[in-house]
Amino acid sequence: MLIHMDWVLLVISLFVILAGAELFTNGVEWVGEGFGLSEGAVGSVLAAVGTALPETILPIIAIASGHASGEEIGVGAILGAPFMLTTLAMVVIAVAILIFARGGRRSRDLDIDRGVIRQDLGYFLVMYTLAVIAGLLHVKVIDYGLAIVLVVGYGYYVRRHFQTSGDEEPEDETAGSEINPLYLWGWLRRVNRRLPVWSVDGSTATPFVQVALALGLIVLGAEIFVGAVSTLGEAAGIPPLAFSLLVAPLATELPEKFNSVLWVRRRKDTLAMGNMTGAMVFQSSFPVTIGLLFTPWELTNEALIAALVALVAGSVLYLTLRFRGRLSAPLLLLQGVFYLGYVGYVLTRI
Repeated sequence: MLIHMDWVLLVISLFVILAGAELFTNGVEWVGEGFGLSEGAVGSVLAAVGTALPETILPIIAIASGHASGEEIGVGAILGAPFMLTTLAMVVIAVAILIFARGGRRSRDLDIDRGVIRQDLGYFLVMYTLAVIAGLLHVKVIDYGLAIVLVVGYGYYVRRHFQTSGDEEPEDETAGSEINPLYLWGWLRRVNRRLPVWSVDGSTATPFVQVALALGLIVLGAEIFVGAVSTLGEAAGIPPLAFSLLVAPLATELPEKFNSVLWVRRRKDTLAMGNMTGAMVFQSSFPVTIGLLFTPWELTNEALIAALVALVAGSVLYLTLRFRGRLSAPLLLLQGVFYLGYVGYVLTRI
């Protein structure tokens, strides 16, 4: 009965994390609107932080939780995101393309800005390779130095992206220009109808309250998740690291996957694919930096194999784009083989 309750807590924690991420993204969009920030700054920086927040906070909570397996769960969550993005997330995009391509409604090839996607994949492969090498050397001085390199490298990557995007015509002038109503304000108006319709005039702190509430939800969900994974992993005989590698990213990467499916439906393939590849670059920098600074960062067994699979899967995408000049739904669908292969490997070690 106790194990069943842990499964319930696990599912609840994932929903809490996702709800917090949705509230955070919506809140920071309105914060950006209130400060008069550009759509590029809101979408590419603030909203991107929102979708990446669960998989960034989860390892921090796991490492700081005091649980015996906290470090393992934290490392699993850090490595699981790139692994999931290079494998199962690509399958989600492929399935969406194949569904929307029925009846000749669209091509099964992705209509992407090859330079943007190739740049993302190149940065990911370089930064993540450095992280794997550090995990094999086990020299803490190298870990500290690499942490600085990854943070600076990501800053340079963002700078280049803003410079590049400014020289290109947007795929759709209206895409993403509308912001959903502020959730917290809508709930307050249901309680008190006399409140005015929400407008951004700098006279209220409601968006900041919503962002703070969202952060609280994400931290709470992460704390519940860590406890549930520790108990379930022990009961099933599955190493906590492997369990978190396979379970945590399924939930924490859902915002990126859902956004990409919507963009595929609208034929915004650069946005759909860039959402994934941009997340890959982020996940190979800031979360990895947390692992380098606050864990032994010794990659062995399941952790090492997951990292290598992510690198191989990412290399397939990069080399295909470089030499074939395009990506197609069937190729992305085949990325699922890497995921299934890793699941099989984990099961053989139980």
